[in-house]
Amino acid sequence: MMRHRHLNLTPETEFCLPAIDDIICYGGWADWAELRIGVLRDQIVRDDVEHMCGFYLSDPYAHRYHFWNNYVQNLKTSP
Repeated sequence: MMRHRHLNLTPETEFCLPAIDDIICYGGWADWAELRIGVLRDQIVRDDVEHMCGFYLSDPYAHRYHFWNNYVQNLKTSP
């Protein structure tokens, strides 16, 4: 679990909206791998990732957010 500068998280809250934002913006490969597992396991986490990315989609340089938004969108359309 990623260490967040301003959040005291438990395993139950590791994917709250501020944590998702930190993981996408500042996380490394291992953090992204954990988020991916969370997205695949839990629809709520998937919806929260989509919600958080929505704030950044108008910024063409927010590549990480565009990546994660596309990832969760592709999960919706895959069989």
